[in-house]
Amino acid sequence: MKLHVIIPGEISTELSKILKASISHINTVIIKTPDDLPNLKNKKILFIVELNELGHNHSFFEMLLNLYHKGGDALLGASAAMIIHSPNELHTKSTARNIIFLANQLGCRFMGHPMIEVTGNFNNFKTWQKTYNLSLEAICHKLCKRLVDRLITDHPIFIHKPKILALHSSSYKTSNTLMLWSMVKKHLASYEVKELHVENGTVKDCMGCSFKTCLHYSKQSSCFYGGFMVEEVLPSIEEADGIIWLCPNYNDAVSANLMAVINRLTSLYRKTPLYNKSLFSVIVSGNSGSDSVAKQLIDALNINKGFRLPPYFTLMATANDPKTVQYLPEIEEKAKTFSQNVLREIKG
Repeated sequence: MKLHVIIPGEISTELSKILKASISHINTVIIKTPDDLPNLKNKKILFIVELNELGHNHSFFEMLLNLYHKGGDALLGASAAMIIHSPNELHTKSTARNIIFLANQLGCRFMGHPMIEVTGNFNNFKTWQKTYNLSLEAICHKLCKRLVDRLITDHPIFIHKPKILALHSSSYKTSNTLMLWSMVKKHLASYEVKELHVENGTVKDCMGCSFKTCLHYSKQSSCFYGGFMVEEVLPSIEEADGIIWLCPNYNDAVSANLMAVINRLTSLYRKTPLYNKSLFSVIVSGNSGSDSVAKQLIDALNINKGFRLPPYFTLMATANDPKTVQYLPEIEEKAKTFSQNVLREIKG
């Protein structure tokens, strides 16, 4: 299988060396300009992103804009990963999650841990020197090659009877998010769907235990705080094939209760890889900003924790007053389409 490498604009000497170390053993198609873009549906894609000091790459976003003009299915069935380089220690994560969100809206899927970020002077690889007795640059090359190999060999298998978990911290009496979820859920009625309400005070936020302490509790399928998180949430996530995060937009961010759940996932993450668990979300904003919440989920759960990101992973809507989401144009059809995508794209 050929690897399509999208690499617009000029790249640094450092990134050029990384690219050579990562793909020299792979049959590749190099794409430098929008005019070079072939049909990328069902292809394996590697995004190579060189940022300037302000975290920008105008040429790369021109490429994405060109793909958007081809339609909302321009990357349907494609799988992608990314190597992103910054001359300083900023912008890699924020730009990467933006690119992943935009590509996902075009039908592209991303495996868990889909990117390698390379910050100025390779300083973000220092913790890896506890594992590898190599220079920072050599560790970078090693991890980038591993990323490409994972992308090429990643062929997720359809799960016929998936176990689905929905997590929320809202009230059915007033929540537009839960009303939209109800529209989705009725199309999942013949499947195993479990719903957990994370109420105020039931999940304390992570206290930042040392690695050794966290690993100790992880081996016991537990966590320092115990409680509802250990008794209900962690076992439910471990058992599920797909997790749907039901997120009202709180100040352009995930609610505190659900963020505490995400922060406390480290004990499970240290125990077992999360690569075979698919990430979905339903997001409702009062005025705007649903994409901000979606990108936060991508950053925390796909990039950091390693959940698989299926195409079109999120259903977003804007509804201000309570219960008004039901009056949005074509919202029932959008909910049905989303539920069908969930069932089609839960893979392991």
